[in-house]
Amino acid sequence: MELFHRTAHELAELLRRKELSAVELCDAVLGRIEAVEPRVRAYVTVMADVAREQAKAVDARRAAGEDLPPLAGIPLAVKDNMCTVDAPTTCSSKVLEHFVAPYDATVVARARQAGCVFTGKTNLDEFAMGSSTENSAFFTTCNPWDLERAPGGSSGGSAAATAAGEAIIALGSDTGGSIRQPASFCSLVGLKPTYGRVSRYGLVAFASSLDQIGPLTKDVRDTALLMNLLAGHDPMDSTSADRPVPDLTELLGRDIRGIRIGVPKEFFAEGTDPEVANAVHAAIRQLESLGAIVGEASTPTVSYGLPTYYIIAPSEASSNLARFDGVRYGHRTSKPVADNVELYEQSRAESFGPEVQRRIMIGTYALSAGYYDAYYLKAQKVRTLLKRDFDKVFEQFDIIAWPTSPCLPFRFGERGDPLSMYMADVCTIPVNMVGIPAVSLPCGFSSGGLPIGIQLGASYFEEPKLLQVAYAYEQSAGFHARRAPLGASCGGEA
Repeated sequence: MELFHRTAHELAELLRRKELSAVELCDAVLGRIEAVEPRVRAYVTVMADVAREQAKAVDARRAAGEDLPPLAGIPLAVKDNMCTVDAPTTCSSKVLEHFVAPYDATVVARARQAGCVFTGKTNLDEFAMGSSTENSAFFTTCNPWDLERAPGGSSGGSAAATAAGEAIIALGSDTGGSIRQPASFCSLVGLKPTYGRVSRYGLVAFASSLDQIGPLTKDVRDTALLMNLLAGHDPMDSTSADRPVPDLTELLGRDIRGIRIGVPKEFFAEGTDPEVANAVHAAIRQLESLGAIVGEASTPTVSYGLPTYYIIAPSEASSNLARFDGVRYGHRTSKPVADNVELYEQSRAESFGPEVQRRIMIGTYALSAGYYDAYYLKAQKVRTLLKRDFDKVFEQFDIIAWPTSPCLPFRFGERGDPLSMYMADVCTIPVNMVGIPAVSLPCGFSSGGLPIGIQLGASYFEEPKLLQVAYAYEQSAGFHARRAPLGASCGGEA
């Protein structure tokens, strides 16, 4: 197998034994980017020079006899909504097209300190608002499994880069499924950690009570290794959880006999693709064959998750994106304006895309005088009911299992209606609403060879048990070992 298709833990062992150098690995991945990036288009910025210097530094440290962290020398892609001092942070928006942050995001700083090699900043739906990367202001990223289909979103660039071998591991952010849905569409492992488990400092905010950074990797062990690096308290983030972080690799390989798995019936509602439902049910039977105790669960209020999310998330977005006013940084109109109000209006109209404008308008309306109680306040009350449902489920079960996405990866333009696109996140949104951890992992392929993902969820800060179960399934099923074929064409130019 080519170096760029191997897992991080396999490569880390080769690096540790000095059978491979960080520079050799870096060159292999950069060569892969050069070969396939014109078709995949995963990166907004390729950081080739930075990557080579970082790789040389890792080799020098290892040659000097230094004991390096597990992921030292491993090529890592960073979603382009996380601040980096040595590359632009654009959020795939014309607003920030040329913005270079004066500081690293905490997760970037931790990866840098651990010796990761930064391959570049990956494409996303503008300000992370979307499920396909079709909302990027620059271009659309293609799914390596079928270049005429979406890789998912908003972390589509990170997922496509990892699946195509243009990175070994990647960072994504997840506000309503933006790590897990691309993981499902690209046959990867994607983890949305417990809210507060990973620092959001330096992540350009979309919806602050929902956003969370997490890994996109080729297998569960890589996810555990990257989470070991990312997780932990950060005084720079007031929502960061101040509690110990266990070694997430410790339970991998442990028996899952007796672990109780609930299957919420509401997530298999009408509209779920039959091939998706069949693959997920087969995966659940596989878990049962490994000794897990499977039973039916119920989350009655989950049907309200989608409409509730699309009040809360746009409301927070309208507040967070108010800072992009054309005054302090970001795009500023070159047209003559009469006053500051016209400056704000013109600058924002020129630089925000249609989906971002739509969500700002929805959120501003929901927060406006006379409508706050009817929409935003009521949505927060429903969010509490949703949390209570999940709390009750976890009194009975250790893990819950359901589809990551109700649909297979769709063709570009197939979901042009915003409501149709929003429905693609119906299975992932509730996790963000209640703040629990959830992971998507490959559980099969459609008759047409398209990836399908199963989603596993656990109670707060139960990532060790979550990854234990995910690893047991992964190793018994083996779907994670397949690599994307990378077809010859690419559609969906934005």
